Amino acid sequence: MTVLVGYASEHGSTEGVARRIAVRLRERGCTADAQPLAEAPGAEVYEAAVLGSAVHGGAWLTEASDYLRANTDALGRMPVWLFSVGLARAVGGWFEKHARDPEEIMELCRGFDLREHRLLAGALRPEHIPLPGRVFYRLIGGHYGDFRDWDEIDAWADTIAADLSAAGASGTASV
Repeated sequence: MTVLVGYASEHGSTEGVARRIAVRLRERGCTADAQPLAEAPGAEVYEAAVLGSAVHGGAWLTEASDYLRANTDALGRMPVWLFSVGLARAVGGWFEKHARDPEEIMELCRGFDLREHRLLAGALRPEHIPLPGRVFYRLIGGHYGDFRDWDEIDAWADTIAADLSAAGASGTASV
């Protein structure tokens, strides 16, 4: 099964997650193509998609939402998984508990065979946050570092691969 692992990344965390998912899918027998969504070919050349974006202000980056809009018909005919990489998982607590699926993205995905949306943590360095935000972040006890949970990401990619394998065995892209 040919899978687009598309991403929109501002500082590299989301790209790293997408590339890790693509490697894992390839290890599990899929043909996986990790591509920045701003440069990715149309979705019609794929049989499944795993799409992700960094989240800023509760929204996906423009190139990710633009890709969904431009490829709605093709994406509507295949299994789709989404992931968002943001501060909520890195900070945890109240922020993670109250994090919601990006509304615009969920609206764009109506009618898709959307298997799952995952909120993942990324890496955070001081230069990723404007100075006033850095002060607030430190006041709430925030720390900088790479918070990506590679075991969680690998396990999720394995679940996707198993789902795709079952779909391929049944001769259909949708389970």
